[in-house]
Amino acid sequence: MVFVVDSEPGIYVIFDEALRKLSTKASGYRVRNATIDDIDFVIDINMNELPEHYPRSFFEELLGKWGKAFYVAESPGGSVVGYIMTRVELKPGFFKHFIVRSGHVVSIAVRRDHRRLGLGYALMAYAMKSMLEDYKCSETYLEVRVSNRPAISLYEKLGYRVVKVEKSYYLDGEDAYVMARKLP
Repeated sequence: MVFVVDSEPGIYVIFDEALRKLSTKASGYRVRNATIDDIDFVIDINMNELPEHYPRSFFEELLGKWGKAFYVAESPGGSVVGYIMTRVELKPGFFKHFIVRSGHVVSIAVRRDHRRLGLGYALMAYAMKSMLEDYKCSETYLEVRVSNRPAISLYEKLGYRVVKVEKSYYLDGEDAYVMARKLP
């Protein structure tokens, strides 16, 4: 008989690790809920760090509807240097074959000169915890370019796994992995 052990790290273990990373690798940085005053900074990061862009109204809509899971990372000087925005969807689950509350990580980015400090990990941890506690999601998912090895590695550390491939998902024709994990 073969037993498969679920190796997804728990949300609270991930969150504790995020706090540890912030205090050791990113001393003076903090993660906090985004406000409407942050939207211009978030859009600037999106425009400069990612190839996929959205209209201002989209950022505002996600902040307005799911603001408890929309976070920014601030540098010690108070500048917004990263963000994560999510939404909650009722959809067929990746792990259960009925309609579930699914937390969709729509976009995450950290300015290049603030990477490798654990900020992406921390933003994901805060959002995952909020999707579970505030929005009662039973799973979370995201899309990532198949060529984005650093991001894929991060998501795997957070317990995400590839559940399908979306062919030509991006405007330039690149495929996307859909990666998902159960919550908690």
